[in-house]
Amino acid sequence: MTDPRPVALVTGATGGMGEEIVRDLARTHDVIAVGRRASSLEALGRIDGVTTWTLELTDTAAFAPLVETLHRLDVLVHGAAIADPGRVDEASAEQWTTQLTTNVVAPAVLTGLVLPLLRASAGTVVFIGSGAGTRPVPGNVVYSASKHALRAVADVLRIDEEASRIRVVTVAPGQTDTAMQRQLVDYAGGEYERERYITPASVAEVVRFVVDAPADVQLTDIAVRPRVEIRRL
Repeated sequence: MTDPRPVALVTGATGGMGEEIVRDLARTHDVIAVGRRASSLEALGRIDGVTTWTLELTDTAAFAPLVETLHRLDVLVHGAAIADPGRVDEASAEQWTTQLTTNVVAPAVLTGLVLPLLRASAGTVVFIGSGAGTRPVPGNVVYSASKHALRAVADVLRIDEEASRIRVVTVAPGQTDTAMQRQLVDYAGGEYERERYITPASVAEVVRFVVDAPADVQLTDIAVRPRVEIRRL
């Protein structure tokens, strides 16, 4: 009798990075792909081993009923994030609330709900951070603040769950070829040069490296930068 496949849950599954992460992990895991729009999840749902959850991450009250359907979880990837560019004097209270809820509160709440399953499997939690989590990004105050906060969540979780042997890593891509990156470049009035950016598939390969790391190691922070560094975009 063969062992059942490990189970991974990936949020932000319909974003550029999230979709690639789902497709890669589905080679070896049963994957739950989480996104906001059912229509956008249809293609992923046709992949063998992939099931989909349509979920708005700002609705944290909806998490618990879905989590109760899980019987196992080995990998949790927080790939969902939103960025609405703006300076301190431009960002509204609504922008602060929405971005912080999606980018920080939702990952923290979801992680807390699935911790019993992750403890049972000595699982891996991957937070998709950003270069904005360690360096300032002009004109993008809310997103930068959220990624700094998300890194803090990861660092505290790693310490708190050390006895459970849960691995917690922040994978922090630099400028990546996604719709979010295009939005940020447009806001800054720059020219979008796709060939200069990291591909989402490359980020998925780094997540795979984390998931497949030897059981005796704890990876913590992985910065994924463009081969030719891009300054202050």
